Amino acid sequence: MAKMVVVTGGVVSSLGKGIAAASLGLLLKSRGLRVTLQKLDPYLNIDPGTMSPFQHGEVFVTDDGAETDLDLGHYERFTGISVTRSHNVTAGQIYDAVLSKERRGDYLGRTVQVIPHVTDEIKKRIYSLGLTTQADVHIVEIGGTVGDIESLPFLEAVRQLKLEHRRDTLFVHVTLVPFIKAAGEMKTKPTQHSVKELREIGIQPDILLCRCERPLSTELREKIALFCNLPTEAVIDATDVGSIYEVPQIFHHGGLDSLVVRDLGLEAGDPDLKAWNEIVTRVLSPTKHAVVGIVGKYTHVRDAYKSIIEACVHAGAANNARVELRWIEGEEIEQKGAAAFLNDLDGIVVPGGFGERGIEGKILAAQFARERGIPYLGLCLGMQVATIEFARHVAGWAQANSSEFDPSTPQKVIDLLSEQSDVTEKGGTMRLGSYRCALKEGSLAARAYGKLEVEERHRHRYEFNNKYAAQLQSRGLVLSGKCVGRELVEIIELPDHPWFLAVQFHPELKSRPPEPHPLFVDFVRAALERRRARLGHVDFSPAAEPAAREEGVVADDTALHMPTTGTGGARRAAPRQA
Repeated sequence: MAKMVVVTGGVVSSLGKGIAAASLGLLLKSRGLRVTLQKLDPYLNIDPGTMSPFQHGEVFVTDDGAETDLDLGHYERFTGISVTRSHNVTAGQIYDAVLSKERRGDYLGRTVQVIPHVTDEIKKRIYSLGLTTQADVHIVEIGGTVGDIESLPFLEAVRQLKLEHRRDTLFVHVTLVPFIKAAGEMKTKPTQHSVKELREIGIQPDILLCRCERPLSTELREKIALFCNLPTEAVIDATDVGSIYEVPQIFHHGGLDSLVVRDLGLEAGDPDLKAWNEIVTRVLSPTKHAVVGIVGKYTHVRDAYKSIIEACVHAGAANNARVELRWIEGEEIEQKGAAAFLNDLDGIVVPGGFGERGIEGKILAAQFARERGIPYLGLCLGMQVATIEFARHVAGWAQANSSEFDPSTPQKVIDLLSEQSDVTEKGGTMRLGSYRCALKEGSLAARAYGKLEVEERHRHRYEFNNKYAAQLQSRGLVLSGKCVGRELVEIIELPDHPWFLAVQFHPELKSRPPEPHPLFVDFVRAALERRRARLGHVDFSPAAEPAAREEGVVADDTALHMPTTGTGGARRAAPRQA
């Protein structure tokens, strides 16, 4: 059985448990250990697939077609592990399994209870992943906040794990040590209360990761250790940093990985963080600068585009550049015109999404990029709006549209996938997961990838309508990627444009700091070239950064002072129309 590290969080949500778990995974892997990570989410949904981005943020899709929590994206980006549906377990899945067994008669008429039936099912999911992955260390993150009623069955299950495998289980608790500006002091009481909640459940944390604006003094660390029944060395700073990719460095400096290795009796070598440190240096010290607009629907909820944000960071580092993201609502373009928002951009991204709100603004953004020679990267819906725009303004089909937005349009250049026609349920019914895509030789896509066949992850119901393929191709649209074994169009591009490419899949989901996605890398390169052509330079000016942040135009969400977890309530955004 794998050794287990259970990560919990207290005081408030969004403390960064997912980043903490991923960072620990990276550190242990750097010591030569086999690591797996698992997220236990307390909500009753089967998966986050039908949840609003305002509530949950991004839906992260795995190769095997699971819709999962965004923290699994952190797991992949930090550790390089490709996660599966087994790596994310929700309370909905647990109760569904238990009730299905009850209906089948598996419990032989016994009363079905939280203990042992629900907790046993949770432990089964944990044990199963550890055995399947043959990991040395299994990191289990429990979503939500200690004290929430929803989390209690999961906390009880891991309490039992500790009882059953005392020497092989370790509890890491992420908590908050706030700085009270008016008093000029850091306060330990929230952490004390958080640990008290855990101990009342029967869990004594072995290590505390203390989120704080500034480093803890020796006096504060000793105080926390005393009141929380821990050695001082087990109270580790989780100080705010400029990028989430610094967090493993901070934790290593604090001795986190050494403590875990020692306390679990693991045989591990010294950590090799050279490659990771080089990545962090490139992220923090760029010499170039590009401004990219994200034209979306949920731009006030940055977690809805988490993987895109990180893919831009990775691609920026690969180009020795900082990618400044400017967030633009499609509805605003509809109201004020594209030029008001897009004229001074170096590149434009239209991300995936669903629903009609703001769609005409996104179409205008694609048109503006095409006509003005601005590098354009369309993702999923971004490919569909680029197709609609081309059909309307190049092919001359004024009523061209997607049947999602206008079922009565005479030119359905985007239409429902054939296998979706009989689907009535919402959850887990889209075209999901990894599919192979064959690339056209000599195309922009083939040059960017450096090969003629790739595998990418999908999440969509609508697709390019092949009925119009020949006509659109005759007007200059290049269909440069198609699904292997099917004629589904996966990539479109424009040959007489500096850089215009749109894909039906989600390349952002496979971008990692050591392996930035080639489409994003090439897109950022093109954006830098445009900036150089516009301004005569692409130099990064750190002095301009604070002002940009104050104006809200810089959206590099790699800063740990705004970390995210996958659950824990709403994303602090005001409700809006879906």
